[in-house]
Amino acid sequence: MVQNMFRTGFLVRATHTLLTWVITVVLFLHNTDLRRCEERGELLLPALFCLLVVLSVLLYFAVSLMDPGFVLTDTVKGVQGSNEEMESMIPQSSTPRLRRCGYCLLQQPMRAKHCQTCKRCVRRFDHHCPWIENCVGERNHRWFIVYLLVQLLALLWALHIALSGISTSITWELWFRANGFLLAALAVVAIFSVVVVLLLGCHLYLVSINSTTWEFMSRHRISYLKSFKDEENPFDRGVFCNLWDFFCICRTVVWEQVYQRNSPNPV
Repeated sequence: MVQNMFRTGFLVRATHTLLTWVITVVLFLHNTDLRRCEERGELLLPALFCLLVVLSVLLYFAVSLMDPGFVLTDTVKGVQGSNEEMESMIPQSSTPRLRRCGYCLLQQPMRAKHCQTCKRCVRRFDHHCPWIENCVGERNHRWFIVYLLVQLLALLWALHIALSGISTSITWELWFRANGFLLAALAVVAIFSVVVVLLLGCHLYLVSINSTTWEFMSRHRISYLKSFKDEENPFDRGVFCNLWDFFCICRTVVWEQVYQRNSPNPV
């Protein structure tokens, strides 16, 4: 984990962390609600805001450094005894054969994809996120969404705090001098808020239909989805079950079996 931190993603992670704390300091130094609470000796809100910022940073590093579900061998221990045993359990007439990756030469489970950036195959691959410099896959996808939710709460709160600190002046020049750093922080927070809202909304929608970004964007090129109509998804169990399985069931899923049960040509 420590070695991962100092690879190519170190600059991205350091920039994100530095920007987060610079904005936090700016909010405390200006005459915002946080500063006024401190001056009155009311430390509950400033402490809660700092805890939320710390939680968002910790979740960022957890998702960034976590194994997203790399395919390590041809056999997934605890789920299948061997490739032959698994393939004998699944009728091949209704389920595409497991394909072997042309890059790492490992046999890919269904819904896995090779990431060109990480140079590894990832189970239930969603996308490679340059923001966290890591793939989003089976093992860290739920934590990625939790991180987005916490980050959104911190950003919206920071947006409110920044607006509370905007002061008035007799001239535009004096106004910009007095509020320059706060306006810059406000602009950054506003941009990130829009990005996080869009990301969170998209991912919650995809989770609710049990799809991934890769499957949604490249459906026409994915062999196991070609036999289904555009509005059909062999992994969809309904919104409630999809959300429950995604957030509450922490186990490796044999998607080949799920696919076989919902195949349009069951055997």
